[in-house]
Amino acid sequence: MLTLYGIPNCNTVKNARLWLQTRGVVFGFHDFKKDGVNSELLSDWLQQTSLDRLINRAGMTWRGLSDESKAAVLDNSSATKLMLEKPSVIKRPVLVQDQKIIQLGFDEANYQKTFPT
Repeated sequence: MLTLYGIPNCNTVKNARLWLQTRGVVFGFHDFKKDGVNSELLSDWLQQTSLDRLINRAGMTWRGLSDESKAAVLDNSSATKLMLEKPSVIKRPVLVQDQKIIQLGFDEANYQKTFPT
């Protein structure tokens, strides 16, 4: 099963959803804010990618954190704690197929390689 994780009002997520929909790609949508995230999911993702890729340090949520909170993200455990408290800090969207991250973020060229028409 293909699942797109994100926040519905995020422009990058909107672009990814539209891209998939217009090409007839069937996927489920998991809303971080509505459906939440759990430590098991984040632990699985952090085994597949680094915390530096999974945390969106360019986003408004990260920039709104105190310097102390930012400095406290040192390892997977502290990153998981932050992502559980503030799911908006997770890089979006996360596209997962059969529990494997196949795309992180949205780049049309990368999506095209993953889903050639």
